[in-house]
Amino acid sequence: MNAPGAQAGHGEHSRRDAAAAAAGAAGTRLDPWFSSYAERAHGMRASEVRSLFAVANRPEVVSLAGGMPNIDGLPLDFLAEMTAKLLRDRGPKVLQYGGGQGEEELREQIVDVMRYDHVHAHPDDVIVTTGSQQALDLVTEIFVDPGDVVVAEAPSYVGALGVFRAYQADVVHVAMDDDGLVPEELDRTLTELKRAGRTVKFLYTVPNYHNPAGVTLSLERRPQIVEICRRHHVLVLEDNPYGLLGFDADPMPSLKSLDDDGVVYLGSFSKTFAPGYRVGWALAPHAVREKLVLASEAAILSPTMMGQLSVSTYLSSYDWYGQVKSYRAMYRERRDAMMAALGEFLPEASWTVPEGGFYTWVKLPEGLDAQAMLPRAVTNLVAYVSGTAFYADGQGHDHMRLSFCYPTPERIREGVRRLADVVRAEADLVTMFGTAPHPPRPEESVVDFPSPDQV
Repeated sequence: MNAPGAQAGHGEHSRRDAAAAAAGAAGTRLDPWFSSYAERAHGMRASEVRSLFAVANRPEVVSLAGGMPNIDGLPLDFLAEMTAKLLRDRGPKVLQYGGGQGEEELREQIVDVMRYDHVHAHPDDVIVTTGSQQALDLVTEIFVDPGDVVVAEAPSYVGALGVFRAYQADVVHVAMDDDGLVPEELDRTLTELKRAGRTVKFLYTVPNYHNPAGVTLSLERRPQIVEICRRHHVLVLEDNPYGLLGFDADPMPSLKSLDDDGVVYLGSFSKTFAPGYRVGWALAPHAVREKLVLASEAAILSPTMMGQLSVSTYLSSYDWYGQVKSYRAMYRERRDAMMAALGEFLPEASWTVPEGGFYTWVKLPEGLDAQAMLPRAVTNLVAYVSGTAFYADGQGHDHMRLSFCYPTPERIREGVRRLADVVRAEADLVTMFGTAPHPPRPEESVVDFPSPDQV
């Protein structure tokens, strides 16, 4: 993406402002507070992932949409006893406020967890957050002013794009391939943005088992990405929720391990333990960490003590890494089921073959539109996420993200079979009419339902 395209973001702001002003004049009867909202509130919109949940979670629908970890393998009896003992022995602490940075005992354990990513850190530079999503929000809050540029992979995590949009950043995408972010494209993009006078605050990247693309940044490219960002004086925001979930190998060295001062590392227990505890973290250079703590205290006072001490007790009293290995085996079986089903039922498409994580990125046959096709898919009792959710600039209509983490292998196969029926019917319509006619969205729209979480 070139700099002139990036500059177009300012024109987009102007169009958005004009549209908001017109809506404010015409729509006050619908929302009497419309004119009182902050400017950034007018750019908020529903996530395409969250909006699917009310439909996709119905039992008759095979959901290949959400990135929910499968927690059936967790030792629930052990966790119940652990929680009861925690409340009996440490109840006054568990149920009280805590420090804004997070409990030291958990931060020390987080340092041990990050050693698997070749990171050698000090607990003082860790801040515990309400999931890594809050860490992402805090980093954006302390770095981004309206109109600043965030560089992100194409495609990129939908939850990150929502945060960047909320802080009125202009997202500039950089191409990926099967080996992850392309260094030459990153260097070219940063050079052109600098020439155009744009302020780039950071590169946002998911190097391991990417959401949504399913690819992993190669070992050879990792130092190249770090060097390019160092040369351009651009911070790297490394988001690594899936790093321990490689199917056949332990993690490669993280970007943080290659440049301690130039990288903020985000981690989470949501994928390797359980998302319900809402415990994540950021590891940042000392001065950045100080500002993150202040921002977190202003937002939430302190992270959940119940969640922190539950995670800490689990890490210290259970074979948590053995549990991670069992997750790897389960997700590998489901990845294999997805790959086999795509090969059997949808050979006219193409897709990535992930080495870990939850997702594959599917390119549809020529002429098909994943977003327009989605209502037909839901009618056929299968759900996915359109590729448009993962771009800030309207790309992605020809792609879809399929998740294999939650359904059983049998359900995955059935879901892909149903999806293939939809794809072929859509292709027939394109052949007949040049474009597929689509009926109005059903009354129970897949884009209007709230959801308790973003995955």
